[in-house]
Amino acid sequence: MSTAKPNAVVLLSGGLDSATVLAIAQREGYQCHALSFRYGQRHAVELAAAERVARSQGVASHRFVEFDLRQFGGSALTSDIAVPKKSSAAEIGSDIPITYVPARNTIFLSFALAFAEVTSSSDIFLGVNALDYSGYPDCRPEYIAAFEQMANLATKAAVEGRQRLRIHTPLIQLTKAQIIRRGLDLGVDYSLTSSCYDPDAAGRACGHCDSCLLRLKGFAENGVSDPIAYVGRASRLP
Repeated sequence: MSTAKPNAVVLLSGGLDSATVLAIAQREGYQCHALSFRYGQRHAVELAAAERVARSQGVASHRFVEFDLRQFGGSALTSDIAVPKKSSAAEIGSDIPITYVPARNTIFLSFALAFAEVTSSSDIFLGVNALDYSGYPDCRPEYIAAFEQMANLATKAAVEGRQRLRIHTPLIQLTKAQIIRRGLDLGVDYSLTSSCYDPDAAGRACGHCDSCLLRLKGFAENGVSDPIAYVGRASRLP
């Protein structure tokens, strides 16, 4: 009987959520192939974080794919548009914010689909979340279900019956606090991660963008300090 681990592709941004998802996939017994993207994002320091996380968790392989969504713009993350700042997570509204990058998860998943086919991976993991998130339409369960259905019509491996692709979103119904607790239980080193949409030149988090505020709220609800550096202080517990 074969004891080889099944392959899986894990989308790894270098942020808190994707680091947690990688740890979950590893714990579930997958041989993980991490996939990160250099797409012209202003917070490109996350790519160094992705490399640190991949190395610390011992992935089977780690690929970086490069393309430039600055050609289209339409987002504060890929255009010369200020990233909105707030005083607390309570100020985050329900409207889709300007930090939404048009079609980003569809593009990412399309690359993951190709990588999954060539690595004989029937499983793709990503860290989308439908609770503590900033209103992005491509983080919803119905979007993930629709992409999975499409994916199984789109590849040679699926059409020939050699692969039935599954998209795993283990964080999709968790709060940020629950995500952090799960990661801490799995031994994730969150000091290696980067979540800020608008870090300074030294890579320190701003502490006031939606991503920072949700992250800080999650750590606070667990009663522990966030181990990354923020502008003005080494770490932060509101």
